[in-house]
Amino acid sequence: MLSSPPVTLPFTKMNGAGNDFILVDDRANRLALTPAEVARLCHRQRGIGADGFLRLIPCSDRTADWAWDFYNSDGSRAEMCGNGARCFARFVQRLTGVQERVTFATVAGVITATFRGELVTVALTVPRDLRLDQWVEAGGHALCVDSLNTGVPHAVLFVPDADQAAVQNLGAVLRHHPHFAPKGTNVNFVQVLAPGRIRVRTYERGVEGETLACGTGVTASALITARRHGFPSPVQVQVQGGDTLEVSFETAGDGFRNVGLTGPADFVFEGTIEV
Repeated sequence: MLSSPPVTLPFTKMNGAGNDFILVDDRANRLALTPAEVARLCHRQRGIGADGFLRLIPCSDRTADWAWDFYNSDGSRAEMCGNGARCFARFVQRLTGVQERVTFATVAGVITATFRGELVTVALTVPRDLRLDQWVEAGGHALCVDSLNTGVPHAVLFVPDADQAAVQNLGAVLRHHPHFAPKGTNVNFVQVLAPGRIRVRTYERGVEGETLACGTGVTASALITARRHGFPSPVQVQVQGGDTLEVSFETAGDGFRNVGLTGPADFVFEGTIEV
């Protein structure tokens, strides 16, 4: 049987604080990619290279202006991504000409994005499942880990020096730890730099390694640090890529509301590739 001829796919490459993505305009909703095809597109040697793949599609239930179809670099589907959300919003802005705000549906809920020049603020869904002081055995040590779901699950581990953190090794152990079964977790290593200012390095689930930034991880880290240290909103967060993101919030009893993530969303290049 003859195989189908390759399809030429136009794409845009973007990054949010170093967290990079492939974005595709599929407002006609005709594109169907397999997880293996997505993983090849995201492969840094055999494809375009990216931490994730985002597809712009119509919002079927009209609860938002648009919707996205989001994949991790390994081809698995993901519920939410803060840096990806900022990039996606600017991508929609360029395509549609919207000036002030745009909404789009994700698996985690409807996201609202507003624009200020090249900066984008995304209003995230209400964080849930805050758990502090969880003791787990990992890497031969008993570790005190906090966790919060900011659209996807995140574990937070405070360290004295983020430069010395065993992000790759310990991150992989905690990501798959039975304590976070069955889906696992993202893992953030957090250093408090000053009141209202932290540094974060993140091991991302689905990428299976450290990324230069993780928006939902930055948010979880900022909120948990604010809770532990009494920091007011906003919290400034330095990421591994060198950028500083800002997390704003309101406290609501034991939780948080009106959580916003502000940072850059940059266009890198456009092109086409055969799939």
